[in-house]
Amino acid sequence: MPDMSFKRPDADEVPEGEQYVSTARAAAALGVSVTTVKRWVDDGVIPAHRTVGKHRKLLVSDLLRLAKAGRLPQADLGRLAPTATQGQCNTSLLSRLMFEACRDGDNGRVRDLIHGAYQDGMPLETLADQVISPVLRQIGHEWAAGRVEVMHEHRATQACVAALFGLKNAAPNDPRPGRPVAVGGAPEHDHYLLPTLLAQLTLFDAGWDAIDLGPHTPAAAFRTALDELRPRLVWVSASHVADPEVFLAEYNAFYREADARGVAVAVGGQGLVEGLRERMEYTSFGDGMTHLAAFARTLHPRPARPRRGRPPGSGTKRDGGGGATGRAGTAGG
Repeated sequence: MPDMSFKRPDADEVPEGEQYVSTARAAAALGVSVTTVKRWVDDGVIPAHRTVGKHRKLLVSDLLRLAKAGRLPQADLGRLAPTATQGQCNTSLLSRLMFEACRDGDNGRVRDLIHGAYQDGMPLETLADQVISPVLRQIGHEWAAGRVEVMHEHRATQACVAALFGLKNAAPNDPRPGRPVAVGGAPEHDHYLLPTLLAQLTLFDAGWDAIDLGPHTPAAAFRTALDELRPRLVWVSASHVADPEVFLAEYNAFYREADARGVAVAVGGQGLVEGLRERMEYTSFGDGMTHLAAFARTLHPRPARPRRGRPPGSGTKRDGGGGATGRAGTAGG
């Protein structure tokens, strides 16, 4: 049996840039009690560092490594992800964990990291622009350098897509009336699913009733959406433009029709290179979900997010339906 004992490092031996969590947070992620985590630390099962105040701090990388090896239970490893209240460096730490999970093909860990960060309050646009997109670009660079195969790149993308669909389906529907409608998708011959899905979820998070028409959407479908869905905002996510001249003719005709009805049109995507974009008409252009969310707020302010637990003003009396839970209604469809 391998030796699982460890040497607790002194404060000056703590690895720089590593992320730590408390025993309480580790217990929640592993699905055990704090007492059990402390006992595992005392028994040498989990390495730990001591703060100046003698509190135990556990390395996230150690916990993930031991859980992946089957030495620790797993309840919700997403709780180990950096939270939105821990500082600006969270996204780089979360990106590193996400890259490792994508590279290793650990779909469950990808899901836990994305869901955990969102549930801890990270805005969808931040998750999209500062975590998911950079991680997939890094995987793409690894493929270009010959360090991974195209299979690994596709697997990483599908893991992120599955996690985002899970996030969308798990969130409760927003019951508030009067949410503005947004409709969008990728143009015909653009088969990229992830960017337009991220746009939909970003707008959900911003309080919109966002309807994603998906990839490879012909111009006629966008026009039908104007008639039947009466959106206030249309987004066009163009990662690939097969024929620029055909795209321009169809898109600009659609824009003029939308503009005549008072509908805003937001465009973006790596397929809209500068020469093409200069010939397009649009209400807003952005190079990421942060720009889309900011523009959407000029049309409809982001609603306040409900607190966890009992709704405000409910007092101590418990009703039959229970209290509100989580980020209700920020990503429902």
